[in-house]
Amino acid sequence: MKKNYKFLIPVVLLAGILLSFQIKKQPDPEKDKILVGLIRYALTQGHYEPQDMNDQFSEAVFEDFITGLDPTKRFFTKEDIDQFSYYQTKIDDQIKSEDLTFYNTVYSRFAVRLREARGFYKDILKTPFDFDKEESLNVDYEIKPYAKNQTELIGYWKKQLKLNTLSRLHSKLELEKDKKKEDASYEMKSFAQLEEDARVATMKSTEDFFNFMDDLDDTDWFSVFINSISTGFDPHTSYLAPRIKKKFDIDIAGKLEGIGARLYIKDDFTTVSELVSGGPAWRAGELEVGDVILKVAQADAEPLDIVGMRLDDAIEFIKGKKGTEVRLTVRKIDGTSKVISIIRDVVELDETFAKTSIVKKDERTFGLINLPKFYIDFSEQNFRNSATDMAREIQRMKEEKVEGLLIDLRNNGGGSLETAIAIAGLFIEEGPVVQVKYRESAPRIRKDKDLEIRWDKPLVILVNELSASASEIFAAAMQDYNRAVIIGSKQTFGKGTVQNLLPLNNYVKYDKDLGALKMTIQKFYRVNGGSTQLKGVASDIAMPTRYSYLDVGERDEENPLQWDKIEKASYTTWDKYENFHEVVNNSKKRIGSNPHFKLIDKNAKWLKEGQDDSLVSLNISEYQKDIETRTAESKEFSSLYTYSNNLTFKSPKYELPLIKNDSILAKKRDVWHTNLTKDIYVEEALNVLAELKVKKYVKLVKN
Repeated sequence: MKKNYKFLIPVVLLAGILLSFQIKKQPDPEKDKILVGLIRYALTQGHYEPQDMNDQFSEAVFEDFITGLDPTKRFFTKEDIDQFSYYQTKIDDQIKSEDLTFYNTVYSRFAVRLREARGFYKDILKTPFDFDKEESLNVDYEIKPYAKNQTELIGYWKKQLKLNTLSRLHSKLELEKDKKKEDASYEMKSFAQLEEDARVATMKSTEDFFNFMDDLDDTDWFSVFINSISTGFDPHTSYLAPRIKKKFDIDIAGKLEGIGARLYIKDDFTTVSELVSGGPAWRAGELEVGDVILKVAQADAEPLDIVGMRLDDAIEFIKGKKGTEVRLTVRKIDGTSKVISIIRDVVELDETFAKTSIVKKDERTFGLINLPKFYIDFSEQNFRNSATDMAREIQRMKEEKVEGLLIDLRNNGGGSLETAIAIAGLFIEEGPVVQVKYRESAPRIRKDKDLEIRWDKPLVILVNELSASASEIFAAAMQDYNRAVIIGSKQTFGKGTVQNLLPLNNYVKYDKDLGALKMTIQKFYRVNGGSTQLKGVASDIAMPTRYSYLDVGERDEENPLQWDKIEKASYTTWDKYENFHEVVNNSKKRIGSNPHFKLIDKNAKWLKEGQDDSLVSLNISEYQKDIETRTAESKEFSSLYTYSNNLTFKSPKYELPLIKNDSILAKKRDVWHTNLTKDIYVEEALNVLAELKVKKYVKLVKN
């Protein structure tokens, strides 16, 4: 699997997760040994699927730690790796005996290589690059070999810095052309001057990056090693150092501020994983899931390259006080580059709650409920949660006399299991909703105990590749009960595991903060016995999306737990649809013949081709030609952004007086409804909803 993108051209690709030269805080061997012992014990005794700490595990830690320090292979040489290989099958034994020899050896050598790199990269940038030379750089670093010696290593650096400068130079050349178009009398800067400006900017940005990373201490470095151990168990098990744990606590409490986007690191790039509904980025409408943030600028200030920066450090630059502007230079998932301006704000939690729209279609009325997450807040005395909110919205839909209900779970990453079970109970009589299994124990069947069905009319659930965890539990239950038509991406995310946060100081008497371990302790299973892990929930009706062929989902993570099956629970299906299969087949025919869906699928394949093409020309003519070709190709898909479904969306009656007295809420609903009118997925889901018919007489089928 290729994990780098030709058109995610890095402006600065330095050391990756951690770069530092001067240790602000000296190593604490006693603390580090205690931490290794605690992590080993917790993982082997408490993880859902513990790994044997053997030679194979040792080799995985070896590769992961070295890659974590030097993902672009521009610090270590082959000679370094050959020397480190002495420990390749010994790390498991060292972990068991709390021996830090491997860590100290690699860490010390890395510090040396960092000092050397800082010594020669400035020399490279002192003289102009030859951009007429025919050469290229493959940015698929997984297949790139380590440099044989320092001479070859300097060559690696020269190519990378040349690419960084070329990217800037191209932008400056385009800017000069634009100025000339606007003002014919404008005197354009010479190529030589622009090349020098680009090199100076690369020099400054690189120096800023290294200086910033100097502030990291030994705790940060050691965290990389600990995480190379924990992620060997599964991708969701990770160590949180003390300061990262504090930030995690703030986030989990819902105290969100900044641009309202959740980010993660993918192949050294800060990537958008979720937009918080109603947040500044969501309202601006330009940033989207899958976009990669390359540079961050505070208003009109010089942008800072964040490629290769640790996630929490990158976030420090992106977030800021309410009312301030941040400018993000991003690579869109279609390979184009764009500067996006966002005014920071406090992300209002109200916009992460369920919200409803009334839809008019062919003189008929339907309800659409958007559920961004399965939320619950125990900190309030009368805490608000997604289950009680959904019950209230359903009652309001009844009052609006809607004929059918569409629940939009796209981009819903999950949340509270309890609310997912309770929401499922709104649509079925009592019965099992999900099976939860601890390690080496019988599965526990979690049931809905409420006999009342709050909604007995047609139900359609819309999902995509980013619907995960609790979303998958709810959708799977509705599918297994034959209660709803599931429509959307080919499958959902596929996260069928549960993590628990363990503050490590709770398990040992020690006066220093040891941080916490987020560890996988449970696995989810559907009532039909199948796990949602990896496979997620397969849609009854699959529609092509931009992400159809990209690496999105649990199956594309490193070292995920595997899918399996247990005995199914006893449950009674909801057998009230007259024409379920007919409706599904009709929809599939519409999608198959729809030219817009065909174009979406073609666009998805085109995006995949761009993702897999990792060879970048360092010849300016070829480089510009590549970008021009890609830009020209993208125009074929421009109609995807101007689609209109000709449906009418409006707020329910209860919300109208609220909107009248709240201009901000009015603006948010206007943005949401405008986006819905451009949504082909909502349109087809409503087509399905309109065709579904419920029997007048109920026939129960026992499974």
